Amino acid sequence: MNDTVGILARAVSDGNDRLLSAEEPLAGLQRRCGGEAEGMIAVPELLELVRQVRSYRFRLARAITAQDAGETISAWVEVSPRGDGEGCEIVLRSWQTMPLPAEEPRSALERRLALDRHVAELSARLDAGQRLLTVSSSGSELQALAQAMEAGLGRPFTDFIEPEASRRAQPLHWRMLDGAPVAVHGSMRDWRIVLIPLGPRGGEPTGFELLLVSDSGKAQPPDPQASPEERSGGFGLIGQDLAPVLRQPLARIIANAETIRTRLAGPLPDAYADYASEIANAARLLMGLIEDLADLEVVESPNFATAPDHIDLAEVARQATGILGVRAREKRIALIAPALGETAEAVAEFRRVLQILINLVGNAIRYSPEGSQVWVRVEREGDRARVVVADQGPGLSPEQQQIVFRKFERLGRSGDGGSGLGLYISRQLALAMGGDLRIESAKGQGARFILEVPAEPANSPPHDPAG
Repeated sequence: MNDTVGILARAVSDGNDRLLSAEEPLAGLQRRCGGEAEGMIAVPELLELVRQVRSYRFRLARAITAQDAGETISAWVEVSPRGDGEGCEIVLRSWQTMPLPAEEPRSALERRLALDRHVAELSARLDAGQRLLTVSSSGSELQALAQAMEAGLGRPFTDFIEPEASRRAQPLHWRMLDGAPVAVHGSMRDWRIVLIPLGPRGGEPTGFELLLVSDSGKAQPPDPQASPEERSGGFGLIGQDLAPVLRQPLARIIANAETIRTRLAGPLPDAYADYASEIANAARLLMGLIEDLADLEVVESPNFATAPDHIDLAEVARQATGILGVRAREKRIALIAPALGETAEAVAEFRRVLQILINLVGNAIRYSPEGSQVWVRVEREGDRARVVVADQGPGLSPEQQQIVFRKFERLGRSGDGGSGLGLYISRQLALAMGGDLRIESAKGQGARFILEVPAEPANSPPHDPAG
């Protein structure tokens, strides 16, 4: 029998599984699979067969399949070792094509959601009322937003990112919010909301997964000629390498634990819900430590600088107290913010001032007794604008006040999960903005933390809160 009968095409490979020559239609398939005419074999099943023949040194034949654009290709190939001991001879004896089946709507949706999850720079888990349960962010532009949302757990997510559609009517069905464009303060990019319902298919959602996605890509890509410190903007090992890797698995642990704790997935004994709560809290503490260490690298970088904004300290203070209102109510603490209409124009970076105030007000709530009060007020003196956060907590002795802003200083506290970095980072941020952070206190008489930044010059145009 003549072995050349029925041969459609031939090809030859070398000892490194690179094609030395190939006839059509094999040559065309090689190119359409992303390979080069004389490059590495690009058809996965053919490459595996060639490697087996090179290893075993005897002839093999089998059917292989490949996908080419809109077609599935089935072919019968025979592969033999070459006489020189290097490479293989490939013979194609059959070739059939069939159009790929149309992608089912469900598969297309799952593929789109997988892509959105991959590129999302902020994700959150919501309950059935679209209230925040967990928040995680991998984008540096969204850290202030993520911090504000984390401090405002229990509030509707639209309190922090308001889609255009939500201004027309409240409440909106979740389908009206899915895909809605949204602007993020401090970011020049366009963002959209992805809202994924959770729960049994066909029923009412028991919760939601929230993603914030920008289709315009990252802003200001790093300069490849810059030094590592310049490319990272001051981020080091933790901020640039470890934090982005650790945020996602920790966020999934928190989200899954909260799904269990809140019984979104179905009924559960109280003991198991308590275990889930402990898991979520432990993961949050670890996430907070990672964020603090990343912030520490930023503020200690020799290249670190803030971006001055024209802000109203009173408005920023009202935002911070609004974010932490739920936490204060849980401890029956009266949180008193600057009155509407009260202003204190200043020159400082908005998101850094908000970060400092969330830390100060959060600490005041954490260490104040139930039923007490926390005041936040603003004032101006000369060329300085101030925010004062005062509480009715245990206060600090003169010795404690000397060390409270030190790195990793926790004043002997244990078990509260704090890293001892919050006040140190806050003071470094205040100094970077041309201001300062200081304390006035006495043991048993509460504490007053005073954030001071440059005031807006008196002859400047009035600040526009909407701008």
